[in-house]
Amino acid sequence: MGSAAGRVAGLLTGRISDTSYAAGWALVRALPETTARRLFDAGAELAFRRGGKGVDRLRSNLTRVAPDADIDALTRAALRSYARYWLEVFRLPVTPTQVLLDGTVVTGEEAARAAVASPRGVIFALPHSGNWDTAGAWFAATGVPFTTVAERLKPESLYDRFLAFRASLGMEVLPLTGGDRAPSDVLTERLDAGRTLCLMADRDLTPRGVDVEFFGDTARMPAGPASLALKTGSALIPVHLAFRPGGWQITFYDEVPHSDVPTMTQAMADRFADGIRQHPADWHMLQRLWLDDLAPGDSRR
Repeated sequence: MGSAAGRVAGLLTGRISDTSYAAGWALVRALPETTARRLFDAGAELAFRRGGKGVDRLRSNLTRVAPDADIDALTRAALRSYARYWLEVFRLPVTPTQVLLDGTVVTGEEAARAAVASPRGVIFALPHSGNWDTAGAWFAATGVPFTTVAERLKPESLYDRFLAFRASLGMEVLPLTGGDRAPSDVLTERLDAGRTLCLMADRDLTPRGVDVEFFGDTARMPAGPASLALKTGSALIPVHLAFRPGGWQITFYDEVPHSDVPTMTQAMADRFADGIRQHPADWHMLQRLWLDDLAPGDSRR
């Protein structure tokens, strides 16, 4: 258990290789679920005690979104939540679809499905909260196929494993870089055809990002969701995901009114903040997000 928990701790703090990922995938599917859950909880506890750059950044981010919380307890809970995410990803191929359907509680589903059924395209924009892979499986199982974008992982073989896994759930996954075509061109085509996109949208520290007010300070989020919505006339609907005991929660917010990219991105950020404020432990942000957290000489500031 000890060395296995160490592997889980490494996974949670970003030290992952294709070999350890493949071994973890096979091991966790073979173990009884209760045993696997204890293993991942132990890995989360070990990651909390070890600390490190990723854990320190998580703690700093949580201090911003929940300044009155017991930050040690919240950071420990957030690592357990992140461990649960990975446990569920590893076990998703052997998780019955009915378990996902029965265990998912949805708010705002009627309006979201009406948007999907309309001739317009739909962009569901999400922060890195809860389990976006189980949510993707739920979408596909309930008749909502969608397209998404994923960053390339290193090594390339690890990215290929993720790509094949997500495709098996019914997702069309486009590479952020290195594809045959620019992802924005493909996404535009999908929206023009009335299709659905799911885009992670709570972090973009490139010069193309949009500065937003987020929990009282300036953060930067991607312009893509709002820009695509305006370009194609599609609906932009923020979504928040969270865990609940024995299941999952999906919250669809109201469509963001079309106006301009900065205004729409700020509205999206406000919806994200609402969900994160209610479920801070389920927000898995182990990277810098706020501009004040960048080094003074960093050009992205």
